[in-house]
Amino acid sequence: MKILVTGGTGFIGSHTVVELQNKGYEVVIVDNLSNSRAETVNAIFGITGVKPLLEIFDLTDREKTLDFFMRHNNIRGVIHFAALKAVGESVEKPLEYYRNNIDSLINVLDGMRENNISNFVFSSSCTVYGQPDELPVSESAPIKKAESPYGNTKQIAEDIIFDAVEATPLKGIALRYFNPIGAHETALIGELPLGIPNNLVPFITQTAYGLREQLSVFGDDYNTPDGTAIRDYIHVVDLAKAHVVSVNRMIKSKMKRDFEIFNLGTGNGYSVLEAIKSFEKVTGKKLNYKIVARRDGDIEQVWADPTFSNNELGWKAEKGLDEMMVSAWKWELAYRQRSQEPRTKSQDKRP
Repeated sequence: MKILVTGGTGFIGSHTVVELQNKGYEVVIVDNLSNSRAETVNAIFGITGVKPLLEIFDLTDREKTLDFFMRHNNIRGVIHFAALKAVGESVEKPLEYYRNNIDSLINVLDGMRENNISNFVFSSSCTVYGQPDELPVSESAPIKKAESPYGNTKQIAEDIIFDAVEATPLKGIALRYFNPIGAHETALIGELPLGIPNNLVPFITQTAYGLREQLSVFGDDYNTPDGTAIRDYIHVVDLAKAHVVSVNRMIKSKMKRDFEIFNLGTGNGYSVLEAIKSFEKVTGKKLNYKIVARRDGDIEQVWADPTFSNNELGWKAEKGLDEMMVSAWKWELAYRQRSQEPRTKSQDKRP
């Protein structure tokens, strides 16, 4: 069975491709490589022994998207990761985020509709909840005004999918992620943003390795025990496995409704400083970090109530924070040693 994974050379996408192939699915990837590398398919081959087909184009190009679906009309389902995803950047470039994230979604849904492809798994986000009134946050929590254009694109996208499901044979599952981190145990794939990282953990690992001189902690005046923001960190492999479960659920007609929503998190909240301390503990590396002003668009604290996902999907996150940090560091070391990228002068010895 063939599955399209948009954004499949990215962080979560590549790990999901691995898990799909491990379960015997044929995978085709569409990616514009705006924040990833084509060589990722070689790393996927190194893990699974199967090299997925990669087509490189932008899904905001309607003509190319529809042409792709006509050529691959035997696709059984789509997992849609392709989107811009940095909260802070979305505040600075809102129109770019709306254009990219919404236009690409509509083009994909049109391509599916015209070729009778009904199974759609959407990469959503806990940002749709804004700052929840109650924690942990469940799927029944109200959707509040988004704190960032990025979060708003996820809210709008879910509305679009819901309306499309109502009007067409489409079936959809929206997976609301909390904070994916870590890397595959082989250290062949992991989080590799192009340029300066927007997410915490790659900035931690790059700082520890010496590629970044200092890590910025955005705000220490939040209403949390240590003043820094709290997040629910989930291992990317645990997250990837939930996508395979969701695809299986659709193909085997086990859905209870035509549009379902699931939180993907561990149910545990950790502050930024706790995440830093976990990394320092498991690696023995002291991090050079400083407290700076809050970042626009960030919420104070959020963690999941994963009960519904655990019970209904039969899925549960298994890896803890320390294990996530070990895998992220192992990936950073392995990738830098393979690529032999130089470090800053402040890093006077090899980690």
